[in-house]
Amino acid sequence: MTNVNVDVGGGDRLALAVLVQYRMATTEQMHWVIAPGVRIEQTRRRLARLREAGLVDRITLPRAGRTRVWFPTRYGVQLACEWPEMRGHRPSRTVSDPTAVRLKVGHALTVTETALAFLQNARRHGDLCRPLDWIPEVHHPIGSGEAVIPDALLYYRRGPDDDDGAMLRAFVEVDRATMGPERLAAKLTAYARLHSYVPTVPGRRPTIQEPALEDWRRRYPLFPRLLFVLDGTGPTGAKTRIRALRAAARELPSFSFLHDVPVLAAPLSDLLRDGPSAPVWRPVQDPAQLVAWHSWP
Repeated sequence: MTNVNVDVGGGDRLALAVLVQYRMATTEQMHWVIAPGVRIEQTRRRLARLREAGLVDRITLPRAGRTRVWFPTRYGVQLACEWPEMRGHRPSRTVSDPTAVRLKVGHALTVTETALAFLQNARRHGDLCRPLDWIPEVHHPIGSGEAVIPDALLYYRRGPDDDDGAMLRAFVEVDRATMGPERLAAKLTAYARLHSYVPTVPGRRPTIQEPALEDWRRRYPLFPRLLFVLDGTGPTGAKTRIRALRAAARELPSFSFLHDVPVLAAPLSDLLRDGPSAPVWRPVQDPAQLVAWHSWP
């Protein structure tokens, strides 16, 4: 039973939904994601209340400052996944395990920091990007039991909610330089496969009236942009990784993918300094350019 002190109809509900969806976040990250207009003490009290109710828990990192990292409990995941705004989401099986949280904390917190960069950018520019418009680890099959699982799927509308602005979608890959440039570049090939993947239906053949369609068209009117966010390396390392992406782009067998889908890369430090809407992104086909992710090409 939910503790009577938990406000599941308001801010507590959003806080739990964000933790279930984002997997984990520090106290400060949670504050800026869910309640930037209030004092951080209110966010601390909210998280403590959810913990007392058994819906979230925390670990304390041993590094300087003893940062607290929050994550949902199994009970919290079970409760939140019954809400309409969370229906259809597939939270990680290990999201509620403290040991798994400790092992994944570096990458997961960087992904959350990237989400925060887009959220704060939208607030500054009057765009629409709510906390739950950042959806980590959305499963996209590409056949033979394989799948593309981006670090996050981003929904972002240029202009306010009552405006007829463009709805943008992007697959976001956050790279912390824990794998070689070639392995990072291999992800580009996987997304090209997703772009062309047409599932086979047993006993059914495509016709002129009902042609076979790529699987992604069931979810998106346009294939989402592909954004590589680079962290864990200096400017030289970022250039090396962008060169690897460019080389992989040249070797793609399908020209239509790069023709139809903007593929951009930028250091996380640039996003945090200038905002994701600034011209800090380099197209993998022409890394000499600096462009804005939402207006290129």
